This record gives sequence, structure tokens and C-alpha cells, in this order.
Amino acid sequence: MTHITHINPESMHSNPAFSQVVRVPAGSDLVFVGGQNGVDASGQVVGPDLASQTRQAVKNLLTCLDAAGAQPEDVVKWTILIQAGESVQEGFAAFGEVWGQRPNPPAITAAFVAALGVPGALVEIEAVAAVG
Repeated sequence: MTHITHINPESMHSNPAFSQVVRVPAGSDLVFVGGQNGVDASGQVVGPDLASQTRQAVKNLLTCLDAAGAQPEDVVKWTILIQAGESVQEGFAAFGEVWGQRPNPPAITAAFVAALGVPGALVEIEAVAAVG
């Protein structure tokens, strides 16, 4: 979106998967999507592995964004929680399969946690979007 500014200071590490800073101007409509797990419409975890759960969690996020009138390109921040002991590379690869390669990626925070609220869940992803 043209109203959002993505900033990657030249003196810092650059990564095509995320922006170091995302600036959202006043007057933007902010959309907060609560943590989504890799569960189907009935609330059941879709598989025992991080990749399948991550793909489903991202699909769930895209559904939530659409329901709020936001587009994927409106996302300015992801927070990704991964069950300790899982492969962050496997999770990010699966995330990329669904999310794709979009210009101006959002800011991202990823953290390993001891457990998630949904039994059997290995990942939880939340988003903040800014709609102009």
C-alpha cells in the first residue's frame, strides 16, 4: 500500500523476508487478527507436523483478513509463535508457500514457546494490518 512506508536502514542487516521498520500513518484503519493455529473449520489440528499446520494457519489468517476487508499486502506485522524444538526453517518455508514472494514484506517477530493454547498445535500466527 502506498500509505505504508517500509524502512530498511542501510546500516542494518537486510532480508527479503521482512522489513526492519514499517511506518503506518495516522488515519489508517488498523486490523488486528488474533493468533491463528493450523486448525480446520471444525477446530481440529490439521496435521502432526509444523509445515502442514503453518500452511493452514496462514490460510486462516488470509480468511480473517478478507473478512475484515483487508488484503494480504496490508499486513504490517506478523508475530509467529513456534513450539520449542520445531524447525523454524520448516515453518518459514511452509509460510512462504502460502504467502508467496510479495514486495515490501511486513515486520516479523518469531519466538519459540513451551506450549500453545490448542492441544497439538505447533504454531500460532497473528497479524496486524493497516488499511488506507
